[in-house]
Amino acid sequence: MTPRIKVIGAGLAGCEAAYAAARLGVAVELYEMKPRKYTPAHKYDGFAELVCSNSLRSNQVYNAVGLLKEELTLLGSLIMEAAHATAVPAGTALAVDRVRFSDYITEKIKSHPLITVYTGVEITEIPRDGITVVASGPLTDGALAEDILHLIGRDTLYFYDAAAPIVEASSIDFEKAYFASRYGKGESDDYVNCPMTKEEYEAFYGALVHAEEAKLHEFDTPNEKEPRVFEGCMPVEVMAKRGPDTLLFGPLKPVGLPDPKTGREPYAVVQLRAENREKTMYNLVGFQTHLTFPEQRRVFRMIPGLENAEFLRYGVMHRNTYLCSPGLLTDTYSLAEKENIFFAGQMTGVEGYVESTGSGLVAGISAARLARGEARLSFPKETMLGAMASYVSVGSATAFQPMNANFGIIPPLEKKVKGGKAARNDAYAARALAFAKELRSSLFENTEENV
Repeated sequence: MTPRIKVIGAGLAGCEAAYAAARLGVAVELYEMKPRKYTPAHKYDGFAELVCSNSLRSNQVYNAVGLLKEELTLLGSLIMEAAHATAVPAGTALAVDRVRFSDYITEKIKSHPLITVYTGVEITEIPRDGITVVASGPLTDGALAEDILHLIGRDTLYFYDAAAPIVEASSIDFEKAYFASRYGKGESDDYVNCPMTKEEYEAFYGALVHAEEAKLHEFDTPNEKEPRVFEGCMPVEVMAKRGPDTLLFGPLKPVGLPDPKTGREPYAVVQLRAENREKTMYNLVGFQTHLTFPEQRRVFRMIPGLENAEFLRYGVMHRNTYLCSPGLLTDTYSLAEKENIFFAGQMTGVEGYVESTGSGLVAGISAARLARGEARLSFPKETMLGAMASYVSVGSATAFQPMNANFGIIPPLEKKVKGGKAARNDAYAARALAFAKELRSSLFENTEENV
């Protein structure tokens, strides 16, 4: 009888791992501590809850994360299926309705005949026998965190993550704000834009860099004097302190967003992206923050069009935990010294929703193969899935940091490609997708999914 796989955590990585294993005919027990207990960042009862942003980033295959999404889609990813089914307009990006996205995944997981779900169950110790995928998330703490430390015999590292505030659509002043997508890509109403003059930007900038930051909660405080902040989720006030022009080349870049009232590009632009299909809620793009709530209300209401904004959720900053994975994990996300125990999600050192999903898929497939008495599967490094797994397993252990999908971790092309970066990335994508299609055929040739 094929042994059951245990999956700890029903986030993006855990749900993807469970679903991937079940697709390969292996029974799965999925354990989720909600609704009995929540992390400080989670509020919703459903699985795969998105807390930082509702965007899964670029949909373009010549973009590294776009390629990763395409590989996942080819391999039957549940998370990608849910994302496409619950998408909201976001130009060339893939953004989702958070609640519908979570509900879609929860229903698919709970209704799968090979997945048994145990909710309200907090796992405090990783089983040493049997096959387990640990996907408990970057806020793993308490007894389970202590057990992980005991299991791996190493220190756990920390960095910080931040979320952007969300405002009510009806409270935006469209006498000042306007709809537009950068360079006219996507639908015209995908983004709300709040333009700033030079004087307005300078006043906003001054208020932002001198605003009061919130104190860290006890659960957020690591055992180090200078906590690391992941670059991709840098709080806007921290970014601003690098210099007055930093935001103008980052989240407030006005290029490609002319104001229809003047026909010219403003000095700076704050963009807001829809949180749901009904477009009743918008988040401030790139405005992850650790300011106190009163300061967020005061400073962000200085943005033209948001003077009377109603904040449905303020931005927050919280600790993320990840392992020093090189040498500890293999390129299948299993422990090097205990191949029956896998890790998946941000705690492995992949960074981002889509990357976490990818680690879950790779771990779930290898866990299922191990359960069936087959060899674990190392994905080709030419794929973004394989490149991320390789980075996690062999990256420099002395300076290991979380990593987003990028073309720098993929092996070079066999031949030089003319046409610059765009042509080169197209070639990377074509090669990766050819490998992904071969994987799909070999993995699922005897299943309904490959028909």
